[in-house]
Amino acid sequence: MRTNIKLTCFFLLICSGSFGQFNQYGYKREIVGVKDQWHKIVLPNEIFGKMDAGLADIRIYGLTAKHDTVEAPYILRSGTEKAGQKDVAFSLINQSKNDKGYYFTLEVPDENAVNQLKLEFKQRNFDWRVTLEGSQNQQEWFSIIEGSRILSIKNEMADFQFTKVTFPASKYRYFRLSINSDKKPELTSAKIALNEVIDGDFRKYEINPINIEEEKQNKKPVINISLKSTVPVCRLKVFVKDTFVFYRPVTIKYLTDSIKTEQGWKFNYSTLATGTLNSFEKSQFKFSSTVLRQLKVIIENQDNRSLKIDSVVVEGYVHEIIARFIEPATYFLAYGNDRAVKPDYDIDRFADKIPIKLTELKLGDEQLIEKRAVIKTSPLFQNKIWLWTIMGLIILILGWFSIRMIKKN
Repeated sequence: MRTNIKLTCFFLLICSGSFGQFNQYGYKREIVGVKDQWHKIVLPNEIFGKMDAGLADIRIYGLTAKHDTVEAPYILRSGTEKAGQKDVAFSLINQSKNDKGYYFTLEVPDENAVNQLKLEFKQRNFDWRVTLEGSQNQQEWFSIIEGSRILSIKNEMADFQFTKVTFPASKYRYFRLSINSDKKPELTSAKIALNEVIDGDFRKYEINPINIEEEKQNKKPVINISLKSTVPVCRLKVFVKDTFVFYRPVTIKYLTDSIKTEQGWKFNYSTLATGTLNSFEKSQFKFSSTVLRQLKVIIENQDNRSLKIDSVVVEGYVHEIIARFIEPATYFLAYGNDRAVKPDYDIDRFADKIPIKLTELKLGDEQLIEKRAVIKTSPLFQNKIWLWTIMGLIILILGWFSIRMIKKN
C-alpha cells in the first residue's frame, strides 16, 4: 500500500513539473518532423499578435518518453538586408565650361568598378540635370547616364537634398560629369563608391483597403492602413499616381494602444519614422522592425494640392528559428508570456558552427495551454451569522467570568 502511494506521488510530481514549463505560456504548437540535430522553423504570421512585442517569449520544450521536460536552445534570425560600400580613391583633374554647361573630370587610378557618385555643393537651392561619361584615354568618351536629376531645397518649410548619382557598375580610368547650369556649380565634395546591396528576405503582408482622410485641425491628408493580422513590419512603400515633380515631408505612426472613455475610444499613436515622399527616388521607408497592426501616414502638403495615392505595400522580415535538438522527445513551440525574459543559450556564441543547409520543420495547429486550476481556500465561516453568534457567546462567557471574579473579591 505504501509502495503504491509513493509511486503515485512520484508520477504526479513528474507530470506537474512537465506541465509547469508550459503553464507559463498561453499557446503551443507541435513541431513536426524532428530528425536531425539542427533544424530551422519559419514563424507564421498568426503567432506574432499573441507574442511579446520583443519576441522574447519563444521557447521550445520537449516531453520525453520518461515524461521528462527538456528545453531545446535556438537562435532567432530575421532576413535583414546586407549592404556594403567601398569608397574608391580618385583625383579631380579638370574643370571646364562651354555652352552646354560645366564639366568636372575625375581620374580613378586603379580602374575600380564604381556605381555611385555622391556630390556636395555650396549652393543650397538648385535643380540641375547631369550627364556622366567614361573614358580610358580622355579621347573617346562613352555615355553612362544622361539627364539624371540632382536637387537641393532649403527654406523655412523644407531642407532636402538629392545629390546622389547612381548608375550601372562601370570600370573606366576617367569619368566626366557635366552639369547643365547657367551659374557655376561650386562643388565642395565628391565621392565615388561601389555600393552593393543584397536585398533581405521580406514577406509582403495582406492589408485591408486603405482609407485616406484629412486631419480636422491641420488639414493634412492621412493614409490609414489596417493589416489583416498583427505582424512585425520594417518597410512601407507608397505608390503615387501623379507624374509631376513633387516633394512632401511625411510622418509614419503606428497604433500602440487604445482606451475607452465616456466620449468613445481614444487611440494612441507613436512615431515610427519620418521622411519625404518625392518624385526623385523610390517612395519606400525603412525602420526598425516593429510588431503592429495599424499604421497611418501623415503627408505635409503645405500649399500644394493633395497627391493621388495609388496603393501601399507593407512588408516585414521573415523570422526564423535555428534550433538544436539533442534528446528524442515530442517538441512544442511555446509562446504567449509577456513576463518572459529573452533566453541566453550557448549556441549564440558559436553561430558560425551551425550547418548552412538546414531542414525546415513544420508547425502543427495552435493549441491553448490549459492553466492549472487555482484551488481557493474557503473561509472557516462562510455565513456571517455564525461568526456573530460565536463572537456573542465569547463575550457572554468573558462577561460571566468577570462578574464571578468581582463577586469573589
